[in-house]
Amino acid sequence: MLSTLFTNPIVFLIWAVSLVVALTIHEYAHAKVADTLGDPTPRANGRVTLDPRAHLDPLGTVLILIVGFGWGRPVEFDPYNLRNLKRDTALIALAGPASNIILAIILSIVSNFFVAGSLLAGVIPLMIMINISLAIFNLVPVFPLDGEKILKGLLPHDLAVEYENLMRQYGTLILIMLLLPLAGGTSPISALISPAISFVNNLLL
Repeated sequence: MLSTLFTNPIVFLIWAVSLVVALTIHEYAHAKVADTLGDPTPRANGRVTLDPRAHLDPLGTVLILIVGFGWGRPVEFDPYNLRNLKRDTALIALAGPASNIILAIILSIVSNFFVAGSLLAGVIPLMIMINISLAIFNLVPVFPLDGEKILKGLLPHDLAVEYENLMRQYGTLILIMLLLPLAGGTSPISALISPAISFVNNLLL
């Protein structure tokens, strides 16, 4: 992706800005829902804001510049401040992907008001795709992604505890293995989520 900076700087800039916006909305949604559910931690940490500087992770930002994808700084919250630990933790986790899907829907509606061939008409589909990709990627139920917390909120207590223990031990390793490209050059996680991304993208475009 970094090579695009030199070959086509406009495309690079559009991609980077679109991804930063998507990540900012995603992390802000986590913080806002946690704050709404009674935990002051995100607000005390300056995370209930749409300022991208509050949400960008240094390594995740570097990867945005190098490979075209990255992540935001996780929103910290105190589970002991939540009224219903299991439910509210799942809702906080769900807020991030949900915010990206909502933004993609809004962008899809807005795109109808731009003339075909205009700059914005060309940029909006890219922004939609980035938000859909970020949402679906984070719904994969593997630690430390949002999907892991969402699934724990849906499982019976005993299964949720077993799943959490499994993910804390092996989740990061599993995610790394899913991200590594296979012999054909496609990673397992890409093969897993690409059909869902394409399906939702086609619905909105």
